[in-house]
Amino acid sequence: MNNTPMTSRERVARTLRFETPDRLPHDFPEPYGTDFAWINMSPSPDIRPSSGIDEWGAVWENIGVSILGEVKEYPLKDWRDIDQLVIPDVNAPHRWAELEGIRERTGDKFILASGVSMYERLHFIRGLTNMWMDIHDAPEQLGALIDVLVQQNVDAIKRYAALGADGLIFADDWGLQNQLMISPSKWRELWKPRYERVFRAAHDAGMFNFLHSCGYIVDILDDLIEIGLDAIHMDQQENMGLELLSRRFGGRITFYAPVDIQKTMIYGSLDDVRAYCRQMVSLLGRPGGGFIPRWYTDPAGAGHQREKINAMCEEFLRLEKTV
Repeated sequence: MNNTPMTSRERVARTLRFETPDRLPHDFPEPYGTDFAWINMSPSPDIRPSSGIDEWGAVWENIGVSILGEVKEYPLKDWRDIDQLVIPDVNAPHRWAELEGIRERTGDKFILASGVSMYERLHFIRGLTNMWMDIHDAPEQLGALIDVLVQQNVDAIKRYAALGADGLIFADDWGLQNQLMISPSKWRELWKPRYERVFRAAHDAGMFNFLHSCGYIVDILDDLIEIGLDAIHMDQQENMGLELLSRRFGGRITFYAPVDIQKTMIYGSLDDVRAYCRQMVSLLGRPGGGFIPRWYTDPAGAGHQREKINAMCEEFLRLEKTV
């Protein structure tokens, strides 16, 4: 019997395939360690600065203690100005220079590469209200702009795969607290086929698909699984319920998630945090895989106490030895 520990790369891949890794992979801060190496274009056309102007021309301002900013001035207020919109070139050599040799530098880590958002970037360009109106009033123009973002991801996938990346991730928060931001039917009409193009390109390149999406996304999670999503990175679960997520989606997708960042990590005791860790392992994971615990990387912005982060990481590490 071979007792040699798996590499991080193999461990994450086997979890995503439900092929029984030697332990739960995890993605934690120091001193707890991680099985992942995150990489990104430098600069990324999807950068979200805390302040300043991004490559698309959006003007950002900081929103307090968070590392995040929000857009205060949108570059495409009127579709008549579409020809003036600056579209960043994903293939520009300077974006990729720092990533040469990244496979060797990261060793046996699972390399997770950042793509370009295809919903959030649109409302950074158009403004959220304008974009919601576009879904009904200008679907062809909106679809053409989504296609630009699709192509950016497809081009990025080719370059990431050549560098030895293992997975692609981008961030599109689709949910409010109790429903999708737009109708599921419009999501299926405008975004589903375009997500499928990106997911297929990643799979064809030998890469896994990850999506960060918070809020209530139950209404489209079946669709995302159908078109090739391998892992859902969700920082909230209590608004949907661990039991519901387990019953409907457990064993069909991998959950890449911390303890719920809006409820238990804020209002729970240390014992509540540990108990929630146990529930996540029990309900979201399966014997073959399906769950990867992680931490929330902007603890100050979310109001997380270091003691609770420590309790979460330590409990998950303890549970790794029992699964």
